[in-house]
Amino acid sequence: MTARYLYEHYFLAHINFKKSPKEFYKLVRSKTPSPQPVEVIPTLRPFDDPGTEKFYYRFRRIHSTIVHKTHMVVEFDDKELAEIKELFIAPKWHQTPHRVGYEKKLSANPFVSFAQIPVQSRYQFLLNHNHYIVMTFIRGPVCRGQMALNVIHDHFWVMFQDPKYDLSVQKPNFLQEQSDNLSMPIQSSMLSVWQTFSDAYRNKYKNYFEAKQALYDKTYPQGLGLEGIWKGNRAEDAPLLTIYRHFDSASVHRGVIGELPRTLWVIDYPQLERIYYSLVAGYDVYGNISHQTNVRRYMDFLRIEGEANFLSYLPKKYRIPLFNSWYIGDGQVEDKADNLLDRGTKIKYHTPYPKSEFIEKVVKKHILKSTGITFDPINYYKEGEKPPTLPKTFRTYKDFEQGARSLTTAGIGFVKHVTDRGANLLHLRIIQPNGKSRVSTLVINRWHDNVNSLFGEESRLDSSKDTIDILPGSIGSYPNLFGIVHYKDLPDFFDLITHFDKSEHYLQKVDKYFVSRSDPKFWETFDWFQAHFEHADPRGAGLYDLNRYYREAW
Repeated sequence: MTARYLYEHYFLAHINFKKSPKEFYKLVRSKTPSPQPVEVIPTLRPFDDPGTEKFYYRFRRIHSTIVHKTHMVVEFDDKELAEIKELFIAPKWHQTPHRVGYEKKLSANPFVSFAQIPVQSRYQFLLNHNHYIVMTFIRGPVCRGQMALNVIHDHFWVMFQDPKYDLSVQKPNFLQEQSDNLSMPIQSSMLSVWQTFSDAYRNKYKNYFEAKQALYDKTYPQGLGLEGIWKGNRAEDAPLLTIYRHFDSASVHRGVIGELPRTLWVIDYPQLERIYYSLVAGYDVYGNISHQTNVRRYMDFLRIEGEANFLSYLPKKYRIPLFNSWYIGDGQVEDKADNLLDRGTKIKYHTPYPKSEFIEKVVKKHILKSTGITFDPINYYKEGEKPPTLPKTFRTYKDFEQGARSLTTAGIGFVKHVTDRGANLLHLRIIQPNGKSRVSTLVINRWHDNVNSLFGEESRLDSSKDTIDILPGSIGSYPNLFGIVHYKDLPDFFDLITHFDKSEHYLQKVDKYFVSRSDPKFWETFDWFQAHFEHADPRGAGLYDLNRYYREAW
């Protein structure tokens, strides 16, 4: 059962044994044992019946080209093996360990199929690998294209409930009592067309959410303090994650990157497991429209739950106004805001800006210092802090950072110009006085009044509120535009970003600093950025996908 749980969570991983940093393996189910050649058992989903009573979990080496969009690395070594034994083999299980079958209703519900494994073990495993787990549904097969991505805001931060204060961990019987309500629309990927907008799973979810709220109200009537947020156990842990949507793709990063986002989530064990099973293990990219629509609708509920978990740490009077600010123009918002947490919070607030005050308490006073997670020095601003003036000369990379930090005005013309042409992710090479180059990425955060509908996204965008985060290094798998700037030209480049007005003067600057898909030196430019990426991150790098490069040529 431990092997089955690990397989269902690692089936998308590119597994690396650290002694060979350039070799990667897939964990597969095989009809044959070692040392015979692997004979993969092909199934639609990892929890489907393998069709044979006896099979073997095998590592199969990946020989194909590593492309970044599918390259989600998990490192295996003796330490990883020891952690697995400590989490799964050493503890006493909830039930005497036994095999369970692959009947669809059973295997599609991890709260039933893995009920015998201690909840603490399952959740701690997910926390130890949370960057990879979140990556599977942010960069995995489900998150390809605009329709799949429009369920999330362009930029948000994620925290996790501490296992000691997660009542699904402390009271595992609660999960068993709610197992039917925790079922997801993944038992079949070929649902009847009449089930496309069924409320069956909405009603199950509502029943679970109300029961969860009642349990927390009873157990923590005064609410929780910072102790409810997982601080991490080791230096390599990621108690905070940043998620960026790049319109039709997305990326996830360790730490708190970028400006203070509009929304933040706190994820608990049942939510994390359900997101994973509905968007990764149970999602069929070839499933019919009913399957994909029901999964998309279910993700709306899970997003709201993460937001509600976060709001529970804020003073009561700020919760509904903040929630409403994320759902502008949503006619059903009052229904969603109903029962949005009556219990209090133990955190003492001293300013009228509880969102920023909360996250600063978490980052500066709560999470494990050895994680090294701090606020972004370029893009993050405290409440009331003003941007610096733009440097007149650029002699060092620090000057570039100061210039980047000055670009905080929302709705600048350059952003609308490039987003109208499908560009949300711009990779920039900055040539320094010593001849060496640094790479930064311009990540555009597009404003959505709300992200609570599958259709009509265009009507909910507001380009006057779009912003840019300028980040060191390479972000994303699908660069939309490459730029090259010599340090002497940085004042002119920042003038382009700040004052672009569609005039011929500024259009010529776009042509000067950014590389067209028709440029004779395009492939030379691409090769440089690709080589830089592989040098900077040899284990995590992969081939960029250029299918979404800037649509126009000049």
